[in-house]
Amino acid sequence: MPIKIANELPARAFLEKENVFVMSEQRAASQDIRPLKILILNLMPTKVATETQILRLLSNTPLQVEVELMQTATHEAKHTPKAHLTKFYKTFDDVKNEKFDGMIVTGAPVEHLQFEEVDYWKELCAVFDWAETNVYSTFHICWGAQAGMYYRYGIKKYPLREKMFGVFEHYPLDLLHPLMRGLDQTYFVPHSRHTETRMEDIARVKDLQVLSYSAIAGVHLLSDMQCRNFYSTGHSEYDADTLAKEYFRDKEKGLPIKKPYNYFPDDDERKAPLLKWRSTGILLFTNWLNYFVYQRTPYDLANL
Repeated sequence: MPIKIANELPARAFLEKENVFVMSEQRAASQDIRPLKILILNLMPTKVATETQILRLLSNTPLQVEVELMQTATHEAKHTPKAHLTKFYKTFDDVKNEKFDGMIVTGAPVEHLQFEEVDYWKELCAVFDWAETNVYSTFHICWGAQAGMYYRYGIKKYPLREKMFGVFEHYPLDLLHPLMRGLDQTYFVPHSRHTETRMEDIARVKDLQVLSYSAIAGVHLLSDMQCRNFYSTGHSEYDADTLAKEYFRDKEKGLPIKKPYNYFPDDDERKAPLLKWRSTGILLFTNWLNYFVYQRTPYDLANL
């Protein structure tokens, strides 16, 4: 998928080195089509890395995508240069009068807090409420998924005895669902979280369908019955070395952290991990864009 992003966005150089099709603003303007408008609410502190990972997954269909990056106004990002945020990111006030075909809500390292204790919780709730009328379909990732399910259904998150950390085997529960089309009968997805959402709580909500599951990591993908909101508890957008960076960072700090499960070859942390979930991530996001964004939103977003 040709992605229309700002020419000077750092992600552009990374993606072009990988031979990912990134379209210049000048070329996009010359095409007589309407691009999909996708809003990425980036809640991660390492915003440049996260935006690059997600843009990579949006790059594999013949559709043109116009991406807007958004940050919260009620939380100051400390790990991303202010110049980058000022130049490339908008706030909710900047976009609240616009409409979007789709939105992606990332994870956030705030699992240790109750939802209401997160300093931008009220702002996030306002975004969720606004999305009901201004965004056709939303894809929530990890803590973003937990937050979305708690806001809409009151589904709680529960602390785990130890971090769910590694690359886990998953099983589709409905291979006929359009989001799951083309997936193998087993596939791998990274997880990195200290909390879980439990199947018994989800089963009480008639509006939710569980689409995939892991015997170790638990519930993975969910959809509401209208396919307007999707939830992923894992991180299929991660780079090959993302879990390694987390592991060595915490190990150097002396924090209690085990080696990521099923990650380092031969479980040897001296060996570079192999990327075995990229195709799954690309397929999931391609299916979402195709079946639940492109084919369902009106040509004129004013009619959303």
